[in-house]
Amino acid sequence: MTVLLVLAMFLVFALVDWALSHKEMPATQTVPDTPPIDAADSVYGFHVPEKLRYHPGHGWVMRERKNIVRIGIDDFAARLAGKIESIELPKPGQWLRQGQRSWKLLRNNQTAEMVSPIEGEVLEINPDVVKDPSLLRSDPYGQGWLMTLHVPDEEGTTRNFIPGYLVRGWMESVAEKLYARQPEFAGAVAADPGVPVEDIAEALQEKDWTALTSEFFL
Repeated sequence: MTVLLVLAMFLVFALVDWALSHKEMPATQTVPDTPPIDAADSVYGFHVPEKLRYHPGHGWVMRERKNIVRIGIDDFAARLAGKIESIELPKPGQWLRQGQRSWKLLRNNQTAEMVSPIEGEVLEINPDVVKDPSLLRSDPYGQGWLMTLHVPDEEGTTRNFIPGYLVRGWMESVAEKLYARQPEFAGAVAADPGVPVEDIAEALQEKDWTALTSEFFL
């Protein structure tokens, strides 16, 4: 009898562990906490929270639990994209490869495409950001998240992330590239000293928005 009880308990624990990590498990609807804005997390006024991982295509990744991550776009990308009119996200069940063009931002009949920062299967998309794309600008690390993915090979798909100790230098080079594109960029993007405006393209009166974004979104 004791042996049967032990076996039953082992089976229960095994089922619980499987349910938490299996790819068919639906993602949670919980909105991630917005990282507090800290001067230490800002580079040229762009917010880059240390607790997140970043891809050169300006996507961020946050690990929720084993094999489950949440992704979105960083503050620089959100401000460069500006006042988009709609966003096209992949459907649940779709497999995304790291560096693959995976979603589209639309503005004034122009399209900007962005790449997935990690490889995995889409579990859930954020319906709120689809209904209200302005969340990308107002809260890119919180309510403006894009989707959750099941990532079978967590170690293998994090190799192309920017190492944590290089994130600040990377963002500095990105901002300097933006400013160097046209000398007056440095003054045009700041609403207040050191604080970029929410819509960089609009501030610069940039007509070819697709070309501008493609320079930075890979």
